[in-house]
Amino acid sequence: MPAGGSAVLAGLTHLLGYEHAMHLSRYFLPVLRDTPKEAEIVSHQLMLRAGMVRQASAGIYSWLPLGLRVLDKIADIVRDEQNRAGAIEVLMPTIQSADLWKQSGRYEDYGKEMLRIEDRHEREMLYGPTNEELITTIFRDGVRSYRDLPRNLYHIQWKFRDEIRPRFGVMRGREFLMKDAYSFDMSEDVGRKSYNRMFASYLRIFARMGLQSIPMAAETGPIGGDLSHEFIILAETGESAVFCHKDLLDGDIPPIDLDYDGDLSPIVDKWTSLYAATDEIHDAAKFDAEVPADKQVSARGIEIGHIFFFGTKYSEPLNCKVQGPDGTPVALQMGSYGVGVSRLVGGIIEACHDDNGIVWPVPVAPFEVGLVNLKSGDATTDSVCTTLYERLENAGIEVLYDDTGERAGAKFATMDLIGLPYQLVIGPKGAGAGMAEVKDRKTGDKQEIPIDRVAETLIDQIKSQRVLC
Repeated sequence: MPAGGSAVLAGLTHLLGYEHAMHLSRYFLPVLRDTPKEAEIVSHQLMLRAGMVRQASAGIYSWLPLGLRVLDKIADIVRDEQNRAGAIEVLMPTIQSADLWKQSGRYEDYGKEMLRIEDRHEREMLYGPTNEELITTIFRDGVRSYRDLPRNLYHIQWKFRDEIRPRFGVMRGREFLMKDAYSFDMSEDVGRKSYNRMFASYLRIFARMGLQSIPMAAETGPIGGDLSHEFIILAETGESAVFCHKDLLDGDIPPIDLDYDGDLSPIVDKWTSLYAATDEIHDAAKFDAEVPADKQVSARGIEIGHIFFFGTKYSEPLNCKVQGPDGTPVALQMGSYGVGVSRLVGGIIEACHDDNGIVWPVPVAPFEVGLVNLKSGDATTDSVCTTLYERLENAGIEVLYDDTGERAGAKFATMDLIGLPYQLVIGPKGAGAGMAEVKDRKTGDKQEIPIDRVAETLIDQIKSQRVLC
C-alpha cells in the first residue's frame, strides 16, 4: 500500500459508514407496523413485520440482514456440533441428474413435489429435495475398503420441494436451507452406533439454541428404513399434536465433553424409554397404560429435525460397496440425518414470542443488545451511547444501536418486535444522573444500573447464556 494509503482507506471507511454498519440509522430493517394479510401463523407474521424476510414468490423468500444473521447463527451451531460428533462437511449442488434417482427407484415415486427440469441438451435434471442418491455415489466412487469406515458426511444446502400450498412462511416453504448428514457403515450394529451419535448430537444442537427438543419415534416416509426419530419442540401454534411423558421436558442433555466414540446407547435408551409420539403414530391405550395421569402431556409440536437409519436402501441399487475383511464386497449400511436450518428460524419464533414480538434466546439472537438512544443529537446521550457501544463491541457483544430520530415509543416498539435479549436505554435524564436502564426482553424486568457498570453487567449476563450446555 502506498504511503498514506491506510489513512485514505480509513477515511473512506468512515465516509461510507462501514464502522457504523450496526447503527440503525444505516442498517436495513424494513419493519412493518401492521400484520400482512397473507401471513397465517405467528412466525410468518413476525418475520415479515420484523424485516427478516420478504417473499419472492410462493414459498420462496429473500433473507434480509436481520433474518440472515439468525440463519447464519443456527447454521454455525449445527456445524459446530456435527463436527464435534465426527461428521465431515462437504457441499453438494442444488441441481442433480435425474439418472441417479432413476437408479434408486425414487424418481417416479417422489411425486410432484420434485421440481423436474431439462438442460439445453435435453438431459433430465432436478432441483434436489434431498441428497441420498448423490452422496451415495460420491462415497461409492471414493471408498474401497472396510478400513475406511465408518464415515459420516454432511452439508448445509438449499433444497426445493414443490409444496402444493406453500403456507406458513419458512415453516413450510418450497425453498429451504437444510443440513443433511449421511452415515456409512459395514454392519447394521455399527450403523446403529452412528445413528446414536447423531441422536446425541441433535440433543445438544437444539439445547444450544435454547430449545427443549423431544425425540419421538416417527414414520420413515419416502426416505425409507425402519428406524426413525423426529425431534419436536412444543409450541402452542405447533403443526401437529404430540403426546409424551412430562419427564422428557427436563431430560439431561449430553455434556460438551461427550465421548462420541464411546457407548451412547444409555443416552438413547433413557430418552426413548418414556412414551413420546406424534398424532400420526399415537396409541391412546398405550399412553394411558404407560404414563401416569399427572405425567401426561398433550400439546402441539413442531418438527425441527429428523433422523433415519435405512440400511442398504440406497447402497444396493447404486452399488455402493466396499471390500470386507474376507475380500467379499459388502453393501454399506446407511443413515440420513436432517436439520431444517431455515425452518428452525420459524420454529424458534413459534416457541419464543409474546404479544409484542419475538423473544430470541441469546445463542441465536441477531443481536444481543439493542442500544436505544432516546435523544439522538444530544451531546450527552450521544457520548454515553458511543462509549457503551464501543465497550460492548470490543468485548465481543453484538449491538444494534438505535441512533435514529424516531420518537421513544416507536423505538421501544421496534426493539420489542425484533426481540433482542436485552435493551440498553440511555436518555438525557438518566445520562445526566449517570444511570442506564436495562430491560430483559424475556421477563420484561427493568433495572437502573450505573453507566460505569452497565456494560460489564451485560457482558457477564450474555456470555453466560451463549452456550447453554
